[in-house]
Amino acid sequence: MSTYRRLSEKLEVDDIDFDTFRDQPLSPDALRCLRYMHDVENHTVCYLRDVLVTRAHRDPEVTSFLTLWNYEEFWHGEAIAGILEAHDEVAGNGRVAALRQRLSRVDAWKPLSFQVASAITPHLTAVHMTWGAVNEWTTQAAYARLANLAGHPTLSELLRRIMKQEGRHIDFYASQARTRLADSRGAQRITRWALRRFWAPVGTGVVPEREVEFLRTFLFGDDDGRAMADRIDRRVDRLPGLGGLNLLREAVTAA
Repeated sequence: MSTYRRLSEKLEVDDIDFDTFRDQPLSPDALRCLRYMHDVENHTVCYLRDVLVTRAHRDPEVTSFLTLWNYEEFWHGEAIAGILEAHDEVAGNGRVAALRQRLSRVDAWKPLSFQVASAITPHLTAVHMTWGAVNEWTTQAAYARLANLAGHPTLSELLRRIMKQEGRHIDFYASQARTRLADSRGAQRITRWALRRFWAPVGTGVVPEREVEFLRTFLFGDDDGRAMADRIDRRVDRLPGLGGLNLLREAVTAA
């Protein structure tokens, strides 16, 4: 954790020339993906709110990580906002405010549901850490696929920097998940059940379902995308007690 604290930083974009997007605009499909990613990155603080009402807030190592993770994710959202603004699209606070207003009625109940779940099981932090690992694996893969499909040098460099930070997030979440799952069969059972019953691609419930369908089809619907999804499933398989879930394969097949 000390290494992560030392390496954590605001995403460096001062040398990124966002005007290149005006000279070489992205395709409508790439922009559609970036709108999705913008909204998800900016929703991170709301997920943090939910986690901190659970037992996870008692663990200083977890809360230290979550603080820095939220900080870095905020700047990922800001960087993507810069791309959208270069295409004369609404981004940043204006878009985020509209998103949160739309979600306000359903989102208001989430902290309570997380509190109740934390009271029922002592293993909710194991679920959060495993869920976080799966989501970070898929997020990093989505950025890699978008960079490859868009073929835009400036976008590729910016996403490479984001993916590097996402890699450190993966390291923490996956390490925590392995430790907590290995220590308890009960943690394995509840985590397996939660993933099987409730996990869905990152952004589900935040962006409209049609956008979720578009993203997973556009990024993961071809042979290369399916191969990447299978690699993530193999990583999940290696976590204690979670073999054979095939979360990504099923999500891609459903799309």
